[in-house]
Amino acid sequence: MRVLITGATGLVGKAIVAELKERDIPINYLTTREEKILKEGNYQGYLWDPSKGEVDKNAFKGVTAIINLAGATISKKWTASYKKEVLESRLNSLKTLKKGLLDSGNDTVEAFVSASAIGIYPYSLTTFYEENETEVDTSFLGEVVAAWEKEIDTFQSFNFKVSKIRIGLVLSNQGGALPKMVAPVNNYVGAAFGSGEQWQSWIHIQDLARMFLFVLENGLKGTFNGVAPNPVTNAKLTKELAKVLKKPLIMPNVPKIMMEMVLGEMAYLLFASQRVSSKRIEKKGFIFNYKNICSALESFYGGEECQEEATKPSYEGNYG
Repeated sequence: MRVLITGATGLVGKAIVAELKERDIPINYLTTREEKILKEGNYQGYLWDPSKGEVDKNAFKGVTAIINLAGATISKKWTASYKKEVLESRLNSLKTLKKGLLDSGNDTVEAFVSASAIGIYPYSLTTFYEENETEVDTSFLGEVVAAWEKEIDTFQSFNFKVSKIRIGLVLSNQGGALPKMVAPVNNYVGAAFGSGEQWQSWIHIQDLARMFLFVLENGLKGTFNGVAPNPVTNAKLTKELAKVLKKPLIMPNVPKIMMEMVLGEMAYLLFASQRVSSKRIEKKGFIFNYKNICSALESFYGGEECQEEATKPSYEGNYG
């Protein structure tokens, strides 16, 4: 196996690269910055520019699998120009990969797995979403993910397996949302957003990295939810974080209108509610190391309060 990965230097990309290196799997990666091109043993960088549809054809030599994580972060203010960048960065990356595959004459790729997002699912406090859901959220995020997945599906014209992983809230102490949640709790101003009843379908970053490799190594195709078995409400997540950090929650919930004044349309991310099932990937044999929110948080911040909780059955409280 030789894996070509886009977005290798991002939060999720670094975790996947670490998993690949641990298994001694050779890696080619694409970067838009020449100074980030490295050759360290089986870790080789190549230049590309998705905005121009340009990619070094040598990146595809000997590649048997492709992992696509490329796309501008959604955690910046959603101005009209930035919303365009978010969408185009995802579509142009896929189009450039497709062009590179065709131009390079690669005939060794057996599997292609691309990141997607649970933002495609409509807002709901009650629905439990599985991958066969056909309704799409009416938000900007829903629009982006729908277009993203439509472009991913065009890779089915190739003679290899195509899969999508709809990623939820990724928990990591190295970046992403979690450190931004920790700071106010540590400073005694932590609080849930709005009613706190909105569902947050989360996943530990190590489990997510392992899931990408599991899909590749087992030759799976189709769509899989990249979430842990036990989603929690925003209020529960905030409470468990405070418990692990050993800090009190003394502030009232943060009103939605206040965050909209600060963040504009991007505030939607804080109040979106998608309760998402991990049943399909588990039925394929994937085993989560972190099934419950408390044990996941403790893996980053220490403590032993959740030892018993971590042994709970995978589906407890979710299916019936």
